[in-house]
Parts: sequence; structure tokens; C-alpha cells
Amino acid sequence: MKTILKTVLIAFVAGLAGAFTFYKYKIEPALENNAQATHQLASNRSIANDTDEKFSESLSLADNFNTNTSLPPVDFSEAATKAIPSVVYINSISKGVATSWDWFFGGTTSQTQVSSGSGVIFTADGYIVTNNHVVASAERIEVIYNKRNYVAELVGTDPSTDLAVLKIEESNLPAITLGNAKNVQVGEWVIAVGNPFSLSSTVTAGIVSAKGRRIGILEDKFPIESFIQTDAAINPGNSGGALVNKSGELVGINTAILSRTGSYTGYAFAVPVDIAKKVVDDLIKFGIVQKALMGGNVIEYDYATAKKYDLKTDVKQFNGVVLEKMEREGPAANAGLKPGDIITKVNGNDINSKSAFEETLAYLYPGDKIVVTYQRGNKTETANITLVNKNGGTETIKRKIYSSSTLGANLEAGDYGVKIFKLKPGGMLDQIGITENFTIYSINRQRVENPEEVIEFFEKFKGDGYLYGINSNKQQLQLRFRLR
Repeated sequence: MKTILKTVLIAFVAGLAGAFTFYKYKIEPALENNAQATHQLASNRSIANDTDEKFSESLSLADNFNTNTSLPPVDFSEAATKAIPSVVYINSISKGVATSWDWFFGGTTSQTQVSSGSGVIFTADGYIVTNNHVVASAERIEVIYNKRNYVAELVGTDPSTDLAVLKIEESNLPAITLGNAKNVQVGEWVIAVGNPFSLSSTVTAGIVSAKGRRIGILEDKFPIESFIQTDAAINPGNSGGALVNKSGELVGINTAILSRTGSYTGYAFAVPVDIAKKVVDDLIKFGIVQKALMGGNVIEYDYATAKKYDLKTDVKQFNGVVLEKMEREGPAANAGLKPGDIITKVNGNDINSKSAFEETLAYLYPGDKIVVTYQRGNKTETANITLVNKNGGTETIKRKIYSSSTLGANLEAGDYGVKIFKLKPGGMLDQIGITENFTIYSINRQRVENPEEVIEFFEKFKGDGYLYGINSNKQQLQLRFRLR
């Protein structure tokens, strides 16, 4: 028994000694190393603590935003699915501009240029709306749809709204669903569909940030600017594309961006679909847009205008527009209006800006009658006005095109002279250096206003001459020529 107890005691002591040795030389060093590592890790974290706290704060703010909002996430997939098939890619092919002395010294210079944009299928039988500036200088227009190239006919243009209509020979096309721009609300979600930077079928989203915006970019004689402003990203190539609402309905044609760099910086502008619809209808039916005029120009009613015309300046709001310039025998003058009158309503609808006034008239036709409410001094008056066309009549105007085989071009009367288009390569006007959509306003110091004058001159004239005109890029040019 004693032997057994002695043996157990020796084994126990030996075990304790072994355990102590193992702890001393194995466990303890490991614990010390671990403690050092833990201290170093804590030190490292304290160095980055400022960044970690800021990052955590950012996450917290984002979480609070997501948690506190009651709005569901906006899903544009349905709208995009509806709109994308109706937006096409457009190539505008043109020649470079010849210098004014090229033909005089024995020839012309030209370089083929290709620019791209977007268009929207308006009707199933092939009518497409785009921007005028996309196709203004084109000698050939190509529409790319469903991986096919179509040569498009230019039906007509309207520089006053920067819109144009094309036609391709195809049927059963996916025409876009038209919405109502008047129902669009500031703050409403919209998406832009187009081909920026040659990237086809690109979709961007934003909100409507303003309506009835006038930015002064259209240089036409009778410009109509009442843009929908949006912060949806629009870049070069988006021009002529679709601005649609959450239901996939067209509410505008993307036209311009406000940028110092040429690329998107936060503000883009679209022609309201209601205006676009009238322009498309008019161009298809008449070849030109019917302008309804009242024979007077209006300006914004603000403090400076009030001072200029001796109007009240102590008003809470400057509501209305001020009649400035008037035609002596125009409709407004005949109805008794005078410069300085403040127009506040048209047909009972409030007019609070120049863009609102222009948009109101944009939907009307020559011969239409309107009731104008205006203020003169302390009195509020009304006047009945019959709107007229640019020639002063009440009838609709149809596009009249003259074709000349001698000149190798089509001609028509424009606002500033005679417009030249559909140039025949190698034709007389092409050899002179005239480019597509060139407007001639003077030949040998003689003002020209109708196509017959231009055709008669070039058919009879021999010798050296020169003409003045404006190219599609709004550049004024002098072209010298020699006819034998």
C-alpha cells in the first residue's frame, strides 16, 4: 500500500513540475507575444481612428436618410423598356465649308464630316422627330434602327423651335406614346433616352427642375423657347432624343445643355411634347410651321422694365409681360393696344413670363382669335385680336420649292433670303462653294428675296461675281465666282 501511495505521489509531483516547465517556457512567452500583438493592433487602430469615425458617421447619415424617408425606390425599368425601342440613332453627313476665294482661284475644298444625334419615332409609318441643329447642314441623313441603316428624307425644319422631321420608308415602327407636357410637375421624375458619345440606347434619370425656361439659344426671327429643364444627364449625341415620364410617355425632345465645357454639368433642356406635336403635324401637312402672330413683341415685366415705361414698381409681384415693339398696322395696334401695356392673360389663362406668352401662341394658327387681358395705368382692359401669318394674312402658308437643273439645287424663300438645299454634286452652286442649307441674301450688291431672282441671275450672268450669304452654322460668308 505504501509503495502504491509513494508511486502516485511521485507521479503527481512530476506532473506539476512538467506543467510548470511547459507554462514557463511555452505558454508564458506565447501570452507575452499575443499581448504585444494586441497592443500593436490597438495602436494601429488609434492612428486611423479619425478616418474610421468619419466613415462611420457617413454610414450613419446614409442610414438615417434611408430609414427616415417614406418614399419607395424609383424603378425606371418599365419606362425605359417602353421608350428605348422608339429612339433611333442619326448620322448627319455633310461637307466642310469652302473658303470664300476657293472657286475664284480655280476650285473648291471640302471634307466629309459626320456628326451624330438621336431621333424619336413619332408615327408607325416612319416619321421621326429630331433637332434642327442635328440635321441642319446635312447632305445625307442616315437613321439607324434595329441594326439597319435607312436613308432619311428631310420633310421639314423649324429653327424657331430647333425641331426637324425625317421620313424613312418602313412600316409598323414602334411609335412612342405621347404624354402631356402641361401636366408635368416640377420635382417629377423623368428619364432621358438617347445616344450620347455614340453610346446607343443610353438611359439617364433626373427630375424636372423648372418649366417654361427661356435661355436665349435660338437665333430664329420668331424663336419659341419654353423649355422643360431637367437634371437628367444629357450629353452631345442626346440631341433629338426622348424625355419621358415614369409611365414611358414622351414629354419632351432633348435639345440643349447649359455647360461651360460642352458636356453635362447639371442642367438640360427639352422642347415640350405639346409644341413638338404641332410642329410635326404642320411640317407633315404644310412643309412649314404655321406661325400665329399678333403684330407685337413682348418683354419680361420686371423692375427695370417698369422703370423704363413708367409703370408701377411697388407691386408685390411683376405678373404679366410688357408690350414693347408693335407693327403700325398689326393686329395688336388695330385692337387698341399700345407699347407699355401689361398683358396679364390670353384667353383667360395667366401669362407670367415671355416664354409662357410665346408658348400660348405656339399652339395657335393664323386666323385664330384670342382675347387679351391687359393693364394700362390703373385700368384693366380686354381686346379681341385675330392672329396673322408672317406675311400679315390669315391664311395658312404652304412650302413652295423651286427646282433648277441649271443650278443643280432646290431653292425656297426664307426669312433672310433664298435658302439652297438638295445640292447636286458637281452642279453650278456646288462648284461655287455653296453648301447644304446655305441662304443667299445678296448677289453683286443686289438684295435677293425670292428663288426666281436667283435662278434668273445664274442662268443669264457671265463673268466674275460675288455673293453674300449665311451657311448652316450661322457664319456670314462672301463667295466669289466666275461663270463662263
